[in-house]
Amino acid sequence: MTLFSELNGLPVVTLGEAARIGVVKSLTIDAEAGVVSRLRIARARGRKETSLAWDVLHAVGPDALLVRSDTVLDALPPTGPPHHEALGARVLTESGDERGTVRDIAFDPATGRIEEIRTTSGGFPGELLTGLGDYALVVRTG
Repeated sequence: MTLFSELNGLPVVTLGEAARIGVVKSLTIDAEAGVVSRLRIARARGRKETSLAWDVLHAVGPDALLVRSDTVLDALPPTGPPHHEALGARVLTESGDERGTVRDIAFDPATGRIEEIRTTSGGFPGELLTGLGDYALVVRTG
């Protein structure tokens, strides 16, 4: 299990050349599927922020994230899926009850599957996640 907070600021490095292509800025969640769908990175050498599909990652380690090649950046569409910041987001149940704010999110680094949402009011299993938007992260009342 890996935490969102553990990845923030880690370098994203190519596997063969060990070239640093940027640092992790945040992760994008596909709430419907319950997985991390994209890795958002601040590019090296003054380039703009971009994102990578989670499935282009080769490995997630404690000191860096590895991608096979920096050519994955060339293949990115100009726009990606909508990104909403999860860390610090307000947590609401489907019925509108407030359940604190998101402190961290635990996920499986191999698959990106959300395992637990850690909030200021306790934790929720990842399968209770139903949505994430600008206003809040929404969980089912389980």
